[in-house]
Formats: sequence, structure tokens, C-alpha cells
Amino acid sequence: MQLQAACDDLFEHLPDVVFFRKDAQGRYTHANRTLLARLGLRKLEDLLGRTAAEVFPAELGAHYLAQDLRVIAGSESVHNELERHLFPNHRAGWCLTVKHALSGTGTAGKAQGLVGISRDLRGPSAQHPAYARLARSLAYAREHCTEPLGVRDLARHAGMSVSQLERHLLALLQLTPGRWLLSLRLEHAVRLLGGDRPIAHVAAESGFSDHSAFSRAFRRHIGTTPQAWRQIHEAAELAPQSLSR
Repeated sequence: MQLQAACDDLFEHLPDVVFFRKDAQGRYTHANRTLLARLGLRKLEDLLGRTAAEVFPAELGAHYLAQDLRVIAGSESVHNELERHLFPNHRAGWCLTVKHALSGTGTAGKAQGLVGISRDLRGPSAQHPAYARLARSLAYAREHCTEPLGVRDLARHAGMSVSQLERHLLALLQLTPGRWLLSLRLEHAVRLLGGDRPIAHVAAESGFSDHSAFSRAFRRHIGTTPQAWRQIHEAAELAPQSLSR
């Protein structure tokens, strides 16, 4: 228990890291202040015993809970998974998530719960030593991410080998070039889904080779299908706005 308390205290003071523990049903048993603040909750007791589906926006919460239950059952491993998360002021952003089942078995051979963290992915810092070499290529990738642009194209534009580019981007963004391109394309797709374009057109205009590849990537990293995401947000826009959270 002393080790657990020390870990809890350590994660309590990391504003860009969400830390949590959950029981065998995916219900919160602990979380740090960062998660409470992002959920608009004042104290830990307001979160305990609830699942992610009960406290996160619909397009995120259902995905998190389903993932939690798969990790607890031992059917999925989550290590630095690129995911959407809540940033401060209820904005959406990208994070890298790690979840591990807690040792010991509960009913039906399941683990007793899980522990996990989600680390915010921020934009590149101009003060980072790698930034000067990559600044032009980063801007180029953002401008052309919806085109058939590959990692070799980015490396060539940066005047580096693929391995050099991977090393520098990992240091600067915590992502490989391929995963960073994917996040840019998905971000572009999210913006387009706010309109009325057909899903197949959104996929093509966001740089995906086909509709099925787009749907798989969207579901894995954003947590729902493009069509379901659109429906959830259309319903949210039509619902009366609450004055409190």
C-alpha cells in the first residue's frame, strides 16, 4: 500500500498526464487531479465507482470502457496507443495511452482491474534541438498530409534518411513519422465530418486510400465509426445546452 500511495502522489503532480486505476468492471477506483479537472469534477468521490462511458463524452467514453474490459479480460494489450482525449477546457487532443491489467485473478479468470496513463501530445517546441532541422518539413507535412505523402517523402524533404527522421520526430513529437501523418489525416477528417460530405468523400479528401481503411483507422484511434461520430455530434448540437457540468 505504501508503494501504491507513493505512485498516486507522484502522478498527482503531472498536469499533462492522466493517471487512473479501475476495477474488474472498468469502474474508477482512483484518478489524479488532471483527470478530475478535465472531466469537470471537483473531488475524487464524484468519479469513484463510475465507468469511462458515464463520465466522458459519448464518442470517447464507450470506446474507453470497451477497451478497458478487453484489457482486463486479457484479449488486448494497450501500449502507447494513439488516441483522442480531453485536454484542458474540454478541448479534444491526441494522447498516448498505456493500460496494464492488475495482477491477480477475479471471477471467470479475469484480472482484478487495470492501471493506466494517457500522456498529452503537444505541438513541437521551437526550443527543442531537433526543431530547427524539422520545422520546414513539419509545415510541409501539415500542408500536404491529405496527398499521397509517405515517410520517405518526408525524409527526402527534410534531407534525412528515414531512420534519422524517425529518431528526430520521436524526440520532438513522441511519434513515428507514420503515426504523426495518421494523426494529421484523422484530424482533417474530424473537421470535414462536421459538414455534410459523404463519408467516402471525407476519406478520400483526408488522404486515405479507401473507405474501409479510413473507417478502421478512425475506429481504432478515435473510438467510433465516422458515421457514428457524425451522428453523436449532430445530436449534441441539437440538444439544449446545460448551464452546468
